[in-house]
Amino acid sequence: MIKKTTPRRQFIKNTLITGIGLPLAGSFSPVFASTVATGKRVGIIGLDTSHSIEFTRVFNQQNPSPDYDGYKIIAAYPQGSLDIESSVKRIPEYTEKVKALGVEIVNSIEELLQKVDVVLLETNDGRRHLEQAIPVLQSGKSVFIDKPVSASLADGIAIFEAAKHYGAPVFSSSSLRYMTSAQEVVNGKIGKVVGADAYSPCVLEKTHPDFFWYGIHGVELLYTVMGTGCKEVVRIHTDNTDIAVGSWTDGKTGTFRGTRSGKHLYGGTAFGDNGTAVLGPLQGYEPLLKEIIKFFNTGIPPVKAEETLEILAFMEAADVSKRKKSAAVSLESVWKKANSEAHTKLKKIY
Repeated sequence: MIKKTTPRRQFIKNTLITGIGLPLAGSFSPVFASTVATGKRVGIIGLDTSHSIEFTRVFNQQNPSPDYDGYKIIAAYPQGSLDIESSVKRIPEYTEKVKALGVEIVNSIEELLQKVDVVLLETNDGRRHLEQAIPVLQSGKSVFIDKPVSASLADGIAIFEAAKHYGAPVFSSSSLRYMTSAQEVVNGKIGKVVGADAYSPCVLEKTHPDFFWYGIHGVELLYTVMGTGCKEVVRIHTDNTDIAVGSWTDGKTGTFRGTRSGKHLYGGTAFGDNGTAVLGPLQGYEPLLKEIIKFFNTGIPPVKAEETLEILAFMEAADVSKRKKSAAVSLESVWKKANSEAHTKLKKIY
């Protein structure tokens, strides 16, 4: 069990408690490239997050569920963040843990791409995602980019534009999107959604815009049930809490509450024209991992780029609202600025 040392690790601990039922590392038989069919070989970029360990445990277990369709993680490039201490110090330990699960450690992303068919970009530091994603996109391989897809809207736009340019499928999501309760709302349990409130921990990291580091979980849950169409955001910030209120073009209102004190929980409420629904509890990684496998098999992202990018725009607008003392900030305004920055970045790539 991972020790309760930080809220990020607590998220992993809560996940395991809620019933994912992962066996211990010692119960796995090593898996090597020679035993994995071509097309099913998975590579990891970034061993600075416990997601890398937990995902490997699921995929490389001795008797995996048919839902994972024979995919195995066979190689990993360890380097994630270069300067976030809590991330950097994990790399040696996590490298040894994935090696114990039969994963080969390689020295570069280029070497990784020669050995694998699909990629999990797990680097904890969203600032590195554009740089690390580019060679994967250039190879045309499908890549799941763990949340957040980037540490800025500009980098997010650049990633999806580059994916389009190179014809490489990209998918990014928090595991909260695939909670049963959220998917029931998506599938019409309460009729048309007219509003929603979502909450999650919102630990801050100085290298990232506030919501991008951890608040992304709750914001993604909000968008799961609300869909796209937010036009402006107002944010109220205190030392212990953030509240972001979004106004949608069809008159809906959605709120995100990010917490930094008290017990760290994930959930919310969705309001529909036929009733309300509680969002939660968190159910672990397996629902997300099954969606990743479907994505690897089809090349079709289950979440459209437009929605993932609007999530980034919502979070970026909330950051601007904070700087402007809770003034309303339109998503259009942050989008225009970020779009210009993204195309400047892309000119240096191709």
